[in-house]
Order: sequence, then structure tokens, then C-alpha cells
Amino acid sequence: MKRKLAFLGIETSCDETAASVVIQENNELPKVLSNVISSQMEEHSKFGGVVPELAARAHVEKIDFIINKALKNSGLVLKDLDGIASTAGPGLIVCLNVGLNIGKAIAAFSKKPFLAINHLEGHALSPGLENKINFPYLLLLISGGHSQYLLVKAVGKYKQLGTTIDDALGEAFDKTGKMLGLNYPGGEKVEKIAKDGDKNFFQLPQPIINKAGCNLSFAGLKTAVLRETKKINSERMKYNLAASFQHTINKILKKKTLVAMDLFRKNFNQKKTYPFVVAGGVAANTSIRENLSKICKDKNFSPVFPSSKFCGDNAAMIAWAGIQRFKKNRRDNYNISAKSRWPLDKLAPYMKGPGLKLD
Repeated sequence: MKRKLAFLGIETSCDETAASVVIQENNELPKVLSNVISSQMEEHSKFGGVVPELAARAHVEKIDFIINKALKNSGLVLKDLDGIASTAGPGLIVCLNVGLNIGKAIAAFSKKPFLAINHLEGHALSPGLENKINFPYLLLLISGGHSQYLLVKAVGKYKQLGTTIDDALGEAFDKTGKMLGLNYPGGEKVEKIAKDGDKNFFQLPQPIINKAGCNLSFAGLKTAVLRETKKINSERMKYNLAASFQHTINKILKKKTLVAMDLFRKNFNQKKTYPFVVAGGVAANTSIRENLSKICKDKNFSPVFPSSKFCGDNAAMIAWAGIQRFKKNRRDNYNISAKSRWPLDKLAPYMKGPGLKLD
């Protein structure tokens, strides 16, 4: 295996057009030479959410510029690269196809290896961009589209311990923001105004909190927030509801994380300290970070959080996942297709709606 590897990563799974060049030398920590992201937040804000067709059109318009800028900022050219990695799923098919197809084209033109990357694996491995992390570790992946606890055994080897049975945590934050009259995306804004509210003012439900296991549910909490918004008659009340929502999320994650940690321990040495990684867009939430960090000490886990710039969708994590899979001698053919659903643990039951399991 070559002592120095350089990969171009491309990410277009939703509403960020991103490209990045990452290198790794001698199995040391990787270096992110460039990480270019073009957000479509303003375009979709007036619709209160992402419109797939508009997002795909914006990707087509921007992708060439973003890739060229990533290469220019890195100081490398195509011939210096060892491979191309593009997100192939999960995500919006019309958006995924933009980055996936241009990644294949660049790889074919430059005669470089091509790797189709699972977006969730990008998040799962993203802390490795900044930290030397040994396998195995416990992962909480929380984003706008996914919320799950995973046992990460190695690159490409994942066991799902728990997942949301309805809505993702990021979606719950954004919908709460919308109900509070905050512009899309509302997650960051909810966290911000929550700091000035009374977290105990509203008593909100914690769905399935007493059910065994570490599955999650946020649909009932969203409904409760909607009901309480009808009582809001001042900015102070709005802040109180945001604070109560954030506090309830922290209580849910604390209890379910403790369960996940116990499940993890059943598989491994009881006394050894293992990493507890929190990744995905919602991992940037400061309150959640502080809440989960506190319980790690008592359970003998070391908390690991990516920097905020690597929490949301980005191409550095895709390039890094490409490097790690390349080192495992993984390659992909050009006939691979985009996937709207692509679980890391293929043996885990598909949870749809209120706990319904579909084979």
C-alpha cells in the first residue's frame, strides 16, 4: 500500500454541494487540504424545507465550480490523486445522482479508482479526521434524516443497537423551530433561544422512554410542542418552550444512551475505556454535547465529537471514508446506482412509522 494517499470526496446527498481533498501519510492523522461547501439554505428557507428538484438543479449548476475550487485550494491536480469518492446514498435520488455521476466521470477520465460511499459511514468515520480512534466504539448518529445507536466494529462492520421508530432528531428540531416561527432550518435557532428560557416551564412527553432497548421516538414530542405553541403569548413563552424541548431531548438521550452503553459493554471488556462518538448534524448542538459528556465518565467511555465543520454534510468525511475503504482494498464499478435507503447494518429490521417492522 502506498505510504501517502490523496482522495477527492464529493457530497450531494441533500442540499449541500461539497467537495474536499484529504490526504493521509503513513497511517497518521489525515490532513484536510480543502473542504468547500455551498449551502442552499436560503433557496429552501421560503419553502420551509428542502425541495428535491430545486436542490438537484442547484447541484448541477454549482458542482463543477465547487470541485475545481476544492482542487485549487488543495494545491493538487487530478494526476496527484489516488482515488475519487462520491456519496451514493442514502439521500435524495435526484441529488445523489449529480455527485455520483460526476465522480464516476472524473474517475473514468483520470483512470483513478472509484468508491461509492455510504453517507452514514461518512458520518460514522468523521471523527477520525481529527482524532486517532481505535475500534470498536459506540456511535450515536444524529442528523436531519437519521438517529441511531451503532456498534462500530471496523470500517464496513456495523451493528445497530437502536434507531428512531419515526422521526429523526434533526427533523424534530427543525419542525419545532418552524412551529415557533423560526426560519428553516430551525435546529440551531431553537438551541440559541433555548439558552434564555426556563427549561422546566413546560412538561413535555418522552416517547417510549420506559420501553426496553435504546430505540428512539420523537413524533409524539413534536405533537406536544404543537399543542403547547397555542399557549404562547409572548417571546418569553417561546423561549421557555424551546428550552423545555431542548431539556426533554437531553433527558431522552441521556436515558437511551445509558442503555446503549450497557448493550455495548455486553460485547466487550467491562473495565476498558471505549470511545463514545457522537456524529451527524445534530452533534453540533452544544447542550447535547455537554449532556452526553457528563454521563461518559461514570460509564467509563471517552466522549468524541467532530468539530462543527465536520458535523453537517461535508465532503471531507466522504474523502476520508474513501481512503479507509481503499486501504481495505475496496473498489466500486461504474454501474453502481444511487440509493435512497442504505442502512449500515443490513441485518437490522427496517423501522417504518410507529414501530412497524417490515422485512
